[in-house]
Amino acid sequence: MKALFNSDPSISFISSTHTVNPRNFTQPKIPTSLHFTGKDFDRWIRRKGRLTAKAAIDSATIDDIGFPEIEFRNPSISSSYRSSKCRIPNQTVLDAQAKVCTGPAQTKPLTEEQAFKVLDTILRSAKGELKDEEEVSKAQLGAFFAAMTIRANSFPEATQWSEGEMNAMNTFWPRLVRTLPPDIIFIADPEGSIMGVGNSIGPQYVGNGTNEMRLVGALREVLAGGHLGYEEVQGVLKDVLPLKLENDTSASESLLSAFLIGQRMNRETDRELKAYCLAFDDERGPPPIADVRSLTHYGEPYDGNTRYFRSTLFVAAVRSCYGESCLLHGVEWMPPKGGVNEEQMLKFMGANTQLYPLQAKKLLEDEEVGFAYVSQREAVPSLYSLHELREHIKKRPPLATSEKVQRFVRARGREAIVAGFYHEGYEEPLLMLMRRRGVHSGLVVKGEEGALSMTTRLRSSSSLKGLPVNYCSGFRSLNVASAYEVDGVSRESFNLEVNAKDYGFEPTDTPRTDRSISRNIQLGLSALRGEKGPAYDRIVLNAAVVDHLLGCDGAQDISVALDRAREAIDSGKALTKLLNYIKISHKVK
Repeated sequence: MKALFNSDPSISFISSTHTVNPRNFTQPKIPTSLHFTGKDFDRWIRRKGRLTAKAAIDSATIDDIGFPEIEFRNPSISSSYRSSKCRIPNQTVLDAQAKVCTGPAQTKPLTEEQAFKVLDTILRSAKGELKDEEEVSKAQLGAFFAAMTIRANSFPEATQWSEGEMNAMNTFWPRLVRTLPPDIIFIADPEGSIMGVGNSIGPQYVGNGTNEMRLVGALREVLAGGHLGYEEVQGVLKDVLPLKLENDTSASESLLSAFLIGQRMNRETDRELKAYCLAFDDERGPPPIADVRSLTHYGEPYDGNTRYFRSTLFVAAVRSCYGESCLLHGVEWMPPKGGVNEEQMLKFMGANTQLYPLQAKKLLEDEEVGFAYVSQREAVPSLYSLHELREHIKKRPPLATSEKVQRFVRARGREAIVAGFYHEGYEEPLLMLMRRRGVHSGLVVKGEEGALSMTTRLRSSSSLKGLPVNYCSGFRSLNVASAYEVDGVSRESFNLEVNAKDYGFEPTDTPRTDRSISRNIQLGLSALRGEKGPAYDRIVLNAAVVDHLLGCDGAQDISVALDRAREAIDSGKALTKLLNYIKISHKVK
């Protein structure tokens, strides 16, 4: 990739010189540079635990470098962040959902043996014969039968019902229709025409109460393979959210799960994705405006990484050193992957992860920090209310795309959004949402595991089909004053594949973390200490390339962008920023 600008670079660093007053904390003062020894650092990471073959650490202490006290030591494996209060889905039906609750070309019809097993499980659960985690939830029933209905109504022949599925349904439906509740029967046969036996429930079903009526009407269109308008989707979401599973004023989780998985199976239109993206912008009122010259919103997949090093938290610390403020957002744990994410890492290190957007604004404005993290839990409670249901529908709903393009804080200066993607075809919808947000620049990255981390490893011969890892596409504004023009004339579009070798990086395999939060932290902090290696290279690469592609000041020349990212690390500034965040996040009001 060649430099995309020709103008002379101008670098301006914002130095963190003010030391944190430790009087409000019970722990010793944190180091403000790379003065603690490697031995001390490793003891912090490894104390009370040891690295296993999967690089998983049982526990760690954070006393040695002065992080504030927290109520408990966080578990180190991402899967342990799943709330014990959430119901466990039935595994037999969940495995079937993984096969059938997907797109027209990806669905894998069940064999007769699989179909018989699933329907028998559903029947026994409906009769009350299965308890606790063996019980099939209403959300699972809604998702499974919605998938079966959509496949029967609108999918191509290759992914419609198999002969085995038809045999199983012919065997079980006469008993299921006498046992299942009306909302499930409606989802399974909305027009009374699929199952081949008389069914008046589906055609006559209107839902329970006014809160479900619009949802049922919209769902009829979705189950037929159709699409909805912008206002129709927004109306449904506002009618039924926040979801209250034990409250009669909320919608049936079976209907809502059928709606969510159905829209994803039909491949959402732009207007449907916009509705999901913008539906709850006003839930907490207008977003606060940070007095910063540049702000990048990072849209990592909320369900995290299960295999590879996730670098974005450390990239944010680097970019904040030279005035590129960064706002990260996500959740503590999210299916289907349930992998390592930024909230888990920050919580493990002792940071406050319960900040509201107004508090994040103050951290962005603080020259000692310059970046912030906001949880969906605090920012958009209505959408967060779906986190348990999302595990039970198995596949990612439309929200998995739209939630990456959020703008919880605005800036007085330039704004950009960066988002990761995996499945080809979603790069353009993501950029469309970014343009709809009115930001000056937008970038989508096919990083490893669909995250934002570009890699320095060589492209494998097995990945020649489709878009490669390190593929980037985006736009940037050439005239800040006209960035909001509807005609888009002021924006320059681009797409390219980033080859790290072109910038002097030696090809290296990506470090494995295998769901270990502490391993991910160890890699990131070692890199911020200046330890050269694959993690260091990835942080530098991702910071510099994002600066360059977004058109940030001083990054017109990619070599200059790389040099200033290295300087932010080697000087100790980036590590100081991260340690300052951990402390100051507990003080901000």
